Amino acid sequence: MKIRNLVLVASLVVIQGGCTDAASDPKTLPIPRTATIKDIMDSHVDPAGDFLFESLQQIADDKGVRQKAPATPAEWAQVRHQFTVLFEAPDYMVMPGRRAAKPTDRVEFPAVESQPEEVQALMDANRDDFVRRARVLQSAAVAGIKAVDARDTTALLAALGGIDKACEGCHLHYYYPKDMRARQAAKEEGVAY
Repeated sequence: MKIRNLVLVASLVVIQGGCTDAASDPKTLPIPRTATIKDIMDSHVDPAGDFLFESLQQIADDKGVRQKAPATPAEWAQVRHQFTVLFEAPDYMVMPGRRAAKPTDRVEFPAVESQPEEVQALMDANRDDFVRRARVLQSAAVAGIKAVDARDTTALLAALGGIDKACEGCHLHYYYPKDMRARQAAKEEGVAY
């Protein structure tokens, strides 16, 4: 009985191995990019950024001025996790075939915001620049991870400034290049776009 089962298992392994071809090999199948950059921003980047900017604040109220910052190991771990999300997300955004947004996505303020096809045209016109901008966000996230590992709130604040500049520079170039007030504010803050 044991020999018969062993022969049966061996036969199945041989048959299964022999039935694969290039058309069904996962390594040769193109991977569809159904999530857009907008989807990645909405599901990963924006929530991580919101969490990070809320994790370190200077609060001024009737009780005086105080700083809110991570204090416990668990709070620092949560902050590190969100920086890791910001470090990884650009790799997903720059994958070949990734679209800026769905064609049916329309902006709320077309006088200052670019429609998906305009964003896509800018990305396609200079892919290297788009990838470079994504790497700026990653570099800022690395600075944040290092600040967390050192438990250094001053470095953490500087890293958050880097995150803000990386995001604003990219958004000013692709998503709202016609927003003159935002461009002026960015110029005053030294944001490259």
